Amino acid sequence: MRKVAVLGYGTVGSGVVAVLEQSEDQIKRKLGEEVQVVKVLDIRDFPGDPIQGRIVHDFEEILKDPEIEVVVEVMGGLHPAYEYVSQSLCAGKHVATSNKALVEAYGAELGVLAREHGVSFQFEASVAGGIPILRTLNTAMIQEEIYQVTGILNGTTNYILALMEDTGATFQEALADAQARGYAERDPEADIEGYDAARKIAILASMICGKHIRYQDVPTQGISGITKADIEGAAALGGRLKLLGSCSQENGRFYVSVEPTFVPMDHLLAAVNSVFNAVMLKSSMLGDTMFYGKGAGKLATASAVVADVLAALDGNGVYEMNTWSSEIEEPAHPADRPCRYMVRAEGAQTEHPLFASLVPSEGGFSALTHQCSRKELTALLEQIGRQAKVCSVFRKMEE
Repeated sequence: MRKVAVLGYGTVGSGVVAVLEQSEDQIKRKLGEEVQVVKVLDIRDFPGDPIQGRIVHDFEEILKDPEIEVVVEVMGGLHPAYEYVSQSLCAGKHVATSNKALVEAYGAELGVLAREHGVSFQFEASVAGGIPILRTLNTAMIQEEIYQVTGILNGTTNYILALMEDTGATFQEALADAQARGYAERDPEADIEGYDAARKIAILASMICGKHIRYQDVPTQGISGITKADIEGAAALGGRLKLLGSCSQENGRFYVSVEPTFVPMDHLLAAVNSVFNAVMLKSSMLGDTMFYGKGAGKLATASAVVADVLAALDGNGVYEMNTWSSEIEEPAHPADRPCRYMVRAEGAQTEHPLFASLVPSEGGFSALTHQCSRKELTALLEQIGRQAKVCSVFRKMEE
C-alpha cells in the first residue's frame, strides 16, 4: 500500500479522499498497488465523518512519518502552505498541489528543491481545474514551440457574462445569482477583477517562457464594469464578451494579459458557457488545439490532484512537472502591437476609415476597428469624443 497525506480537508481535500476511494479498483489495476490517505491535517475536527480517525492537528506527524510518500497540499494561500511544501520536499516526499498562488509565487524555487531531493513537485490542478493542460504541455507537446495560449480560465466570470447575455441581467444581478448558486465567493474580488485568471495565465506563460512571469506584472482588467449595453453591442457586432487570459510570443517578447475581450460568435471559445473553462494553444507543429472541461469544482479539481499523486508514485517520481527559472520576465501588453478593437459610444454616430463595421443602437453605436496601433486608437477615441461619449473599448481576440 502506498501512503498519502492531505493538508486541508475543505472542498478539494475531501474531494481527493473521495476520488481515491471511489477509484480504488481502477488505481490498483493500473498502479498495481492500493493508494490510501492515512493522515489529514486540519485545524478542525469532523465528528461523525469517517475521516475523523485520520485527522491530525500537527504537521510534524506527517513530516516525520517515513511511510508517507506523497503530501497533497490543498490548503490554499501562501503561508503556511509554502513552509509545509518545502519541508515535505526536503524530507524526500513528493508533493501535489492545487494552490495556484503558491505555484505562481514559488514554483521555480519548489521545482529546484524537488529535483535536489529526488522527488517531484506536481501542480496540474492549479490551472483550469480538471483540464489536463499543464501535463499536456509537459508531455504530449514537449516538442512543440508554443506561439500562443488563450483561455477562459475562470468559471465564475464566464457564468456571469453568459447569464447577462442570456437573461438581460445586470452585472450585480448576475453576480448575486452566481453567489446564490455557490459559483462565486462571498468576497468575489479575486474572480470578478481578474486576479484569479491572472495567476493562472502567469503560470502558463512562465511554463512557455521558461522564466518567471509574475501575476502582478500581468495587465489585468476584470468584468465588474461591463454593462448590459456592452453585452448587447458585442452581440450586434456578431460576437460575445469573454474574460480571456492570453499569452503570445513574437520576436522574443511575451505579450500577456487578462481582460474582457470581443470573441467572434463563430469562434470555438464563444461557445464555452456556464462555469466551464477552455484553453486554446497555437503551436509550431500541431497548429491549433483546444482543451475544454470543468475548470473548478470538488471532483474535477480533485481528479487532477489525484492524477498528480499517481504520476509521482508511478516509477518513483520519474515523471517531473517542468517549472521555470527564477529569472523575472517582464511581459509586454498585447496592445503594444497593432490590434483590433470593439468601441461602444453614446451620442452621434462617427464615420471613420478605421471602422471595419459599425452598428447603430438606441442613442449610440458599436463598432469594430481594423487593425490599428495604440496611437491610432487614441486619435480615433479623441475624434469620437468630440461629438459622443466613449463608453467602452475592448480588444478583439487574436486569431
